[in-house]
Parts: sequence; structure tokens; C-alpha cells
Amino acid sequence: MKKSTSNFKFHQAFFAALLLTTTLLSINMQSNSIRSNPVQYRNILHFLFTTNPTLSLSCIWCFSISIFFYYYNSRPKSIFLLNFSCFQPNPNQKCSYAASESFVCRTNRFTEESGEFMRKIYLKSGLGDETYAPQFVFESNPEANLKYALDEAQQGMFSSINSLLAKTNIDPSRIDCLIVTCGSFSPVPSLTSLIVNRFNLKPDVKTYNLSGMGCSSGVISIDLAANLLKQSKKIGYALVVVTETISLDWYYGDNRPMLVTNCIFRVGCATALITNDPCCRLVAKMELIHSLRTHHGASDRAYKAAFQEEDNKGNTGFALNKDLIAVAGMHLLEHIKILAPRVLPLTQLGVYVYSVIGCAFSGGKSKPIVPDFTKAFDHFCIHTGGKAVIEQVGRVLSLSDELTEPARMSLHRFGNTSSSLVFYELAYFEAKGRVRKGDRVWMLAFGTGFKVGSLVWKAVSDLGQGGDDNPWSDCIDRYPLKSW
Repeated sequence: MKKSTSNFKFHQAFFAALLLTTTLLSINMQSNSIRSNPVQYRNILHFLFTTNPTLSLSCIWCFSISIFFYYYNSRPKSIFLLNFSCFQPNPNQKCSYAASESFVCRTNRFTEESGEFMRKIYLKSGLGDETYAPQFVFESNPEANLKYALDEAQQGMFSSINSLLAKTNIDPSRIDCLIVTCGSFSPVPSLTSLIVNRFNLKPDVKTYNLSGMGCSSGVISIDLAANLLKQSKKIGYALVVVTETISLDWYYGDNRPMLVTNCIFRVGCATALITNDPCCRLVAKMELIHSLRTHHGASDRAYKAAFQEEDNKGNTGFALNKDLIAVAGMHLLEHIKILAPRVLPLTQLGVYVYSVIGCAFSGGKSKPIVPDFTKAFDHFCIHTGGKAVIEQVGRVLSLSDELTEPARMSLHRFGNTSSSLVFYELAYFEAKGRVRKGDRVWMLAFGTGFKVGSLVWKAVSDLGQGGDDNPWSDCIDRYPLKSW
């Protein structure tokens, strides 16, 4: 509404200037002999800029207003992260090593070899004893069904949305766009319909359900929201809900690549409120500077690196194949080839371009150097797909343990919550009070398919402690861990 009023005022000013110029020109043309000699262009210019300065100033003013109006409407719209919220489940859902082992025994559906394999994976996974599992895991008869899955989805989404709306003081009726991403759970009615019904959103709200996009879908959904707001001609608010429901994804077979998912995936959900309102710059947390999505599914190796399928006994599960780490490193390099020119300072960009040219002339015998992204970003939110993924990204980008600390600590505290985990890392920065006004934050995530997504944020204010609803508020003093 504010932007519409502003545009109306610009139109008024422009047409007023145009009317004034036309009137003055008409008066002066009548009072002089220009009308009788319209072809004498030289005399007209002399009249405009020498004998009648009022008219010339009016023309210049009209032209200036037109240029400013054109620039104002054609420039890219700024996109702001007004605020975000991360879901913290009930304490009785904490999944320690003992609780995990008890669950495996109570199901009576795993062989002794599979149980031992999962114990070994868990102990070296990097997860701590305070991650959260679905509620059915703690039941005496741990059998997941649709009710448990819906309850898991609703608890995470509704709790984080309520928290976010309270922090931003935004009425649900002002939400113009709703995007929900959940990789493997797609009920009918949809998750967006659940939210529209619960929060009584307006009838013309645009809703989008994203599924099957894996752990990169949180970054992808923010990119989608930003593009929708940039194309909109009015001020708008987009609510982005990033969740994963794992109640129905538990694997009970003996395929080892599928058993890994039982050990690392945990409950989590995050919501974010995005806007294109320039007036929100004073109250927003960050501004979106760049976004990039690359899809590498043309490669069979990348496409099948993380795959949902049935084992030889008909049990459905997600297989995290041995190629996954290598695929992540290889396609991260391809991703940063596109991202680097957009974000690197000139000095680093020059060094990178020189190395690429040298590689081309060497016939592929040498490889281009990886740019120093610490010159472009102050903080890194790396998707914590697992301990090995964090270590691989750290090696590829030459990041120190200090820079990968939020990823490692988030994996320890919350496990792999899929696409929402980059927001738990952002909450870690907030709880530590490390992000200052002007700092740049790189969110990097990987997803099945195989996809790589990046968001580059610039803090428009200091990120404070985040309040009591920050998921780290009850434990931040214990982090970072001395050993991990």
C-alpha cells in the first residue's frame, strides 16, 4: 500500500512537470514567432535556452523527474529477511544413544548385524545425546502411521509460525505468499492447506508445496519467495516454512546405505518471513544479496548419489551411497565457478581468473585454485548432511574449524534436520551474537537430484541473542565443544 501511494505521487509529479512545460511552451510560442517558423530548429533552441530560462529549467526538471521515475521502477527490488524462527521439540523427545538403542531393541525388526552397524554409525556420526526424534520412537509399540506423521508436521510448523508471527507482529491476513517445503511427506490436503486453515489466511494467498528436493529445499524455497516478491508490483510478505517429517521414513531392512539415514536424521522445522517492503530495512535482520541454484542431475552418478528405492525385500528407504561425498565435492566446485564472479572482491577474482586461464593453457594438467571465500563472506552456514559432508566442504573451500563450527555444533545438538538446518546454524550465530551490521553470511546446502543452492545475506542490523525462543538459548553456553 505504501509503495502504491509512493508511485502515485511520482506519477503526479511527472505529469505536473509535463503539463507545466507544455503550457509554458505554448504561451511562449504564441508570444513569439516560433509557430510561424517551426522548421527553424536553431532559432527554437536559441529561444529555449537563451531568451527563456524558465522554460528551459522546466524542461530539465521534467526530464530529471522522468529519469528518476524510470530508475525507481526498473531497479531490482530489495528482499529482506524480516525474521525467522526454529522449532524446538518437547524435551521428552530427546534421542540419546540409550534411547536409540532401546528403540532398535523394542522394534524387534533389525537383525543383530544391522543393529551393530547402526551403533557404529551413530557413535561416529557427530550427533550428541540431545537431538530430537519423532514421538512414536518413544512409544512402547513403536509403529509409525499417518497420524504420527501429521502430528510431527503440525507441531513443527504451527509452533515455529506462531513464534515468528509474535516476533514480527505481522497479522496472518497480511501474508501474500506461502511456501512449504517438505522433502518426503506430502499429505492430502497439502501442508499449505493445513496452514491456511489453521491461521485463517486470506483467500487470494498464493501457496506453493515443494517436495522431493532434499536438503537443499530450504535455500531453494527462499530463492522462490525472493523471485516472487521481486516480480510483484506491490508490497508483499512471503511466509516460508522449511520442514521434514521423518516418522514414515524409518527403514527396517538390512541395506546399509539405507540404515545410515536412521542414525543421522532428526526432527526440526524453521520458518522465515520475507518481504520486499523497503520500509522494513530498519527492522529486518538481513537483506538477500545473491541467490544461486545449480542442478547436476544430468549426471547419473550425481542423480543416484542419494536415492529413495526398495531393497530386495521390498522395504522402502533412502540410500546414501558411497559416491555422495565425492559428488558433493565435485559439484560444489562447479557451483562456485558460477558463484565466484558474483561475490568475490576484485583481487580474489583476478587470482581465480588467472588460475582458470592457466588451467586452460595447460591442457587440463593443472586445476584452478579454489578462491578464498573468507574474503567475500564473514560467516558460513553449511548444510550439515553429516560429519563427512562438513569435512569435505571444509577441505574443498579450505575453511578452518572455526568457520565450520556452527555446522559441526548444529549437527551435534540437533542432528540432520534436513533443509531447515541452515537456519539452526543462523540461530547459533544469533545466540552467540557474532553477526554484526554489514556482515555477509553464506548459506550453502546440498540436495538430492543432485542440487546445490546458495544464499548470500547481508546483515542490516546486529543479530542479538534471539530471545527465549532461540533453540540454543538453553545450551549455548556449552558450545562450542572442545572435542567433536
